[in-house]
Amino acid sequence: MALTPDDVVTKQFQHVRFKDGFDPDEVDDFLDEIVVEWRKALEENAELKTKLAAYESGETPAAPAAAEETPAVVDEVPAPVVAAAPAPVVEAPAGGPTTATAGIIELAQRLHDEHVAEGEAKKSQLISEAQTEVDRIRAEAQAKQREESARLERERNTLEARITELRNFERDYRTQLRGYIEGQLRDLDEKSASTDSTPVSAIGL
Repeated sequence: MALTPDDVVTKQFQHVRFKDGFDPDEVDDFLDEIVVEWRKALEENAELKTKLAAYESGETPAAPAAAEETPAVVDEVPAPVVAAAPAPVVEAPAGGPTTATAGIIELAQRLHDEHVAEGEAKKSQLISEAQTEVDRIRAEAQAKQREESARLERERNTLEARITELRNFERDYRTQLRGYIEGQLRDLDEKSASTDSTPVSAIGL
């Protein structure tokens, strides 16, 4: 299906969210300029076809009156001429509309490629930043874990040394207490034995 100026005017594009784009008003103004130039090219093409048809019908270019009247008729009714003969206009190998269409397609493709490239670059940047943040958090967590493990190890060693010290103190205290009690028992035994061996007269009875 051939592209017409009305297709460009009535074309609706979907809005893309969360992405940068061009100003819609500037794009519309640019497309309006393209449509104006396109319609001028179509009118000129139709005017030339009308003149060519007049020449081919038998009228010679030497007749000044006919040459002067023909553009006047075409200028008075440019729109009906284009609307009445759309097929020849579509088939005409005019360079203006084709070039404009190719330019629009090329512009759209370039904008699409730029958006895709920008999106890929942004995605790579976000992934790189996220990976850097993950590595930083992991390194901090590992450093804190090593520090906490070292602190717990120091506390464990301190507690073990204290427990050993208390056990040694308990053992020494028990040894000393046993020796003291045994000494007291020996003293009592000796006093009891000496009392039993003393004569009654020595006691004063």
